[in-house]
Amino acid sequence: MEPNDRVAVVGSLNADLTVRVERFPQPGETLHGSELVVAPGGKSSNTAAAAAMLGSAVRLVGAVGEDDHGTFLLARAREAGVDVGGVRRLSGRATGTAMIVVDEAGENTIIVSPGANGALSPDLVDAAALGSPAVLCLCLEVPLDTVRAAAAAGREVGATVVLNLSPYVPVDPGLLALTDVLLVNRTEAALLLGAPALPEDPAEWPDLPVPRAVVTLGGDGAVVLDRTAPEAAGGGAGRVVPIAPTRVDVVDTTGSGDAFTGALAHRLARGDSLLDAARFAARAGALAATRPGAQSSYSALTGLEP
Repeated sequence: MEPNDRVAVVGSLNADLTVRVERFPQPGETLHGSELVVAPGGKSSNTAAAAAMLGSAVRLVGAVGEDDHGTFLLARAREAGVDVGGVRRLSGRATGTAMIVVDEAGENTIIVSPGANGALSPDLVDAAALGSPAVLCLCLEVPLDTVRAAAAAGREVGATVVLNLSPYVPVDPGLLALTDVLLVNRTEAALLLGAPALPEDPAEWPDLPVPRAVVTLGGDGAVVLDRTAPEAAGGGAGRVVPIAPTRVDVVDTTGSGDAFTGALAHRLARGDSLLDAARFAARAGALAATRPGAQSSYSALTGLEP
C-alpha cells in the first residue's frame, strides 16, 4: 500500500476536569486547588487531535452521551480537524470524564469514569467505520472485545495497527497477534512480561511478544524495539535503539503520551520507519508538556512538522 496521511483512532472521548494544586494530598487530607477547568480529553480523542493538528486526515470512532459534555467534545474535535462521523451519541449514558489533579511540578494523577466509552460495542468498529487508514490507533479505555474487533478490522483494511497498552490490563495473545506496533511505558512493559521491573540497560531487556514496540521513558526519552530492523538501523543495533530525550521546561504532562501516539501515527502514515517516527514523536510529546492541559497543549506542535 502506498503511504498516505489517513489515520483512524478507535476508543475513548472524555471531558477532562482539571484542578491544579501545590502538591498531591495525603489520604484523608483536603487541599485548596485552582479553579476547575473543563477541557477535551480521552486518550483516543487526544491522539486523534494531535495527529490531525500535525496534518493527518483523522477519523475518530467512539461514543459519547447525549449531554453537554458530549456536545462539547464533538465540537472541539471538529475544531482540531478530526472527522467525528464515527462517534455515536448514546442515550442513557453519560459522556466519559477524567478527574485530573496536577501538582506544581507538572505531574498528574487521573481517575477516569468511562461512561459511554464503556458502551462502545464491537459492532460499531468494523472496517466500514474505519474508512481506509494507513494507521489505526487503539488504547484500552474501551472494552477489550471492542479493541480486538477494531484490530481485526484494521488488519482487514491493511492498516498498521498501533496498540497503546494503557491503561494497563492483561491482554490475550490474539490481540497481540493483530498488533503491528506496541506502545508501552516502562511499567506497562514489565507488567506485560510478568517481571517486577525491566533492567536498567535496554540492551538487556527481554523480547516483548510483538515484533515491533516503542517503550516510552517519560523525561528520559524512549526505546525502539524492532526485531524486523536491519542491525545497522539508525547507527545502532537494529533490535534496540534508544531515543534521546528532548529537554523542556515541564508545565503539565497531561496528554503528552497521547501527543506521542498521535505524532507516531502521523509519521507512520506518511511512510516513516518506526525509528524515525518515534524520534519525531518524542519531540512532540516533550513539547506538549510545555503547556497546560491535554489537547489545549497541542498548539505547541505547530511548526514541528516541516
